[in-house]
Amino acid sequence: MDLTYYPGCSLKSSARHYDQSIRSVCKAIGIDLHELPDWICCGSTSAHTLDEKLALSLSAYNVKQAEKLSNDMLVPCPLCYNRLARAHRASLSDIVIYNISSFMGKNEWLKKIQSRVIKPLSSLKAVCYYGCMANRPPAITRSKEYENPCDMDRIAKALGINVIEWSYKTDCCGASLSISRQDIVNKLVKKLYDKAIEAGAECIIVSCQMCHNNLDLYQHDISEQFGQKYYIPIFYFTELIGLALGLKGTFKWLRSHIVDPVPLLKTKLY
Repeated sequence: MDLTYYPGCSLKSSARHYDQSIRSVCKAIGIDLHELPDWICCGSTSAHTLDEKLALSLSAYNVKQAEKLSNDMLVPCPLCYNRLARAHRASLSDIVIYNISSFMGKNEWLKKIQSRVIKPLSSLKAVCYYGCMANRPPAITRSKEYENPCDMDRIAKALGINVIEWSYKTDCCGASLSISRQDIVNKLVKKLYDKAIEAGAECIIVSCQMCHNNLDLYQHDISEQFGQKYYIPIFYFTELIGLALGLKGTFKWLRSHIVDPVPLLKTKLY
């Protein structure tokens, strides 16, 4: 299957390992990604707070570029997806824009993923964290599970992971407040750590690089600030697919994390 791929700005910089895992996993399950030529920033970080017309124009440019390729488009970043979906709705384009976890959570791809698993991750206990942008607002995302999204849950279960239900999968992590209000981010993220641990999870699975950044990057600082030692690895769901499928490069992606997940994996899987 051929899909146009919009990586967005952070997957070319701070979240390069997420980009690498997506490309590798897609290749393994028969998805040919074609990166959108001449793509530009979608404006998700600040443009829409300054000028809605400008923000729509940035995303509309990317949608128009995608139309030239005649393929549907896959978008990893929930914030990018949200902005592109808004522009797509305004432009009445015929292409379909997919959020990556929603796309891979479809039965067709779940079956392909599950059929290629060679290293089941059955000893891992995890919660799936979607954040507040992947499925909201439903008028834009068209998600039917915006209160209780389950795409990553289904993917993780297909890998053999013991997925634990919890009530905080769509709580906000503070997103882009990490620069302006780190104190707010630390409180919100600490709550997520505490609730994940309370549920019995050893790690957290995400699909959003902003969420990953807040949960992974500041874990040491939060431990020091609140006097409680946390060790909760944060995985992109595609990294876990790569691990279960035995793909090359998986541990290279994982070693890019601030919270090293390898000790947990060695204890649980090796």
